[in-house]
Amino acid sequence: MEDRLKNLKKIMDQRTFQDFTFSEKHKKNIFEKATRHIETDEDIQLAVLQLLVQAKTGFELTALLRGRGIRAFENKEGAIYTILHRLEQTGYLHSNWDDSGAKYYELNDKGRKLLKKADKKQTKKQVVFKALLEGGGFIDE
Repeated sequence: MEDRLKNLKKIMDQRTFQDFTFSEKHKKNIFEKATRHIETDEDIQLAVLQLLVQAKTGFELTALLRGRGIRAFENKEGAIYTILHRLEQTGYLHSNWDDSGAKYYELNDKGRKLLKKADKKQTKKQVVFKALLEGGGFIDE
């Protein structure tokens, strides 16, 4: 745990939680829920689409996904490029290289339509996953 988080926990223990008592069972239940990382392909792909509204490198994208609690790319950082390549091949994003040699990825109009449709639907994960599996067969209703 980072030092700043340790300090925050220490301060919260001293001030915020001093009047609370938790049973061991309750502590264990909270810990299990907090550490459970159920990451489906749909969760990851939707997060990638949401983050690529603005241009980002694969490195930046991986860091932002980690910030969202998605740990799928730890110890296999290159896996993000497989997803990015698939999204580019199916026509949901485009990429370009800058002068320093960094490759940036960003949603195109088709990708923004898919994300907008996913946001409107209650089953947004299913919409994104289905469209990606169909290889670009996204059709407006």
